Amino acid sequence: MPDLTPLWLSLALAGSTTLVLLLVGTPIAWWLAGTKSKIKPVIEAFTALPLVLPPTVLGFYFLILLGPAAPIGAFWVSITGNTLTFSFVGLVMASVIYSLPFMIQPVQNAFERTGRKSLEAAATLHASPLDAFFSVALPAARRGYVVAAVLTFAHTLGEFGIVLMVGGNIPGKTRVLSIAIYEHVETLNYGDAHFLSAGLLVFSFFALLFTYTFMRGHYRHAS
Repeated sequence: MPDLTPLWLSLALAGSTTLVLLLVGTPIAWWLAGTKSKIKPVIEAFTALPLVLPPTVLGFYFLILLGPAAPIGAFWVSITGNTLTFSFVGLVMASVIYSLPFMIQPVQNAFERTGRKSLEAAATLHASPLDAFFSVALPAARRGYVVAAVLTFAHTLGEFGIVLMVGGNIPGKTRVLSIAIYEHVETLNYGDAHFLSAGLLVFSFFALLFTYTFMRGHYRHAS
């Protein structure tokens, strides 16, 4: 049986990325769902960029951005004594950007389906915009959040190019599941590679099966 440390590290990375994106992605998705600003297409294009950009390109620029010679990397070194590159924190930062569209788009779509009439009704009852958001918009968008969380978690779990560029292959620190599989294949250890790959394949299939089933049930209920 292979070392399962990369699995636990991947689960921690996927969980951390999903949690951060739930917090960061919500205001972005809310703004995109309601704005008529001329820069909306620009922001939408930026958030969707990881869907079409090769992971190695993102990884390369993150390697520069988070390196000790860059302002962000230098600031992190000054307060922690450690570099962001080849660290778990650096992996989380890169994964947040790489998985951004998998959180933003489902939540944005859920907010758009909710519409503004219910919020206007809440306003007539003297609810503040913040109260209306938490009491009306968020509950109405809960299915979008479930789908977004599942897709973000599953997508982060299978990352390879960007985590290899930013984190390298440090056992117990940045050696996540996809990199462990690649290393097993490189060393012709097909047994362990198959064990880990099969587990990731089954998880990914059921994550997508859940997503499609969940959304089909939602649309059937809505109709």
